[in-house]
Amino acid sequence: MLEIKNLHAKVGDKEILRGINLTIKDGEIHALMGTNGAGKSTLSNVIVGNPSYEVTEGSITFNGQDLLSMSPEERAQKGVFMSFQAPVEIPGVSMTNFMRAAVNARREAQGKEPLKSTDFLKVMREKRKLVEIDQKLMNRSVNEGFSGGERKRNEIFQMAMLEPTFCILDETDSGLDVDALRIVAEGFNKLRTAETSAIVITHYQRLLDYIRPDFVHVLIDGKIVKTGTADLARLIEEKGFDWIKEELV
Repeated sequence: MLEIKNLHAKVGDKEILRGINLTIKDGEIHALMGTNGAGKSTLSNVIVGNPSYEVTEGSITFNGQDLLSMSPEERAQKGVFMSFQAPVEIPGVSMTNFMRAAVNARREAQGKEPLKSTDFLKVMREKRKLVEIDQKLMNRSVNEGFSGGERKRNEIFQMAMLEPTFCILDETDSGLDVDALRIVAEGFNKLRTAETSAIVITHYQRLLDYIRPDFVHVLIDGKIVKTGTADLARLIEEKGFDWIKEELV
């Protein structure tokens, strides 16, 4: 599904990614761990097309197509989705209107007819139940007045509505209590299929107790330096990253 080869990227004059190589097949979940500043969020922003990040070398292909040649909107229409670490507010735009516009834009890109109001509201009710989002939040502006947990649930709700094939969860567990973490993770798991894949970026092994990855990668200084199973995440929880850095010396 996603293949990254020798990816280098920078912000301004600072190089962050220094040769990322990663292959993700259909149905696979890959966890990405590393210290602050290692390049985890930079990688996710490059994949979704954030213009603040400049790719200087390398390639990313998505289902055989050149992802780097696409605009952020085209990437989303192709099925790429990112759940943000700090979801922003969009004052004046209700959740219902926002989601209807997003869903119908994706359907248009797929050559489908837009959903009628009654059909859209039915789908929205079904998807809300996955992440236990209260109906009253649907009448508010996007994320306005939402708690931290509600914002993260809202991200998974949006994912459920848009039905992407490739998702990035960028520290979705940040700031969540145990109950909110469970709800968000269970909502994500219900959306998993044999055709969908994901990158899960996290500092903590606790999220991976709910979202069980096929592979765990450690990113240090802009490179993937170690890959393993979920056991690697447990080892990092116990010992930190210093032992991995010592192996590299």
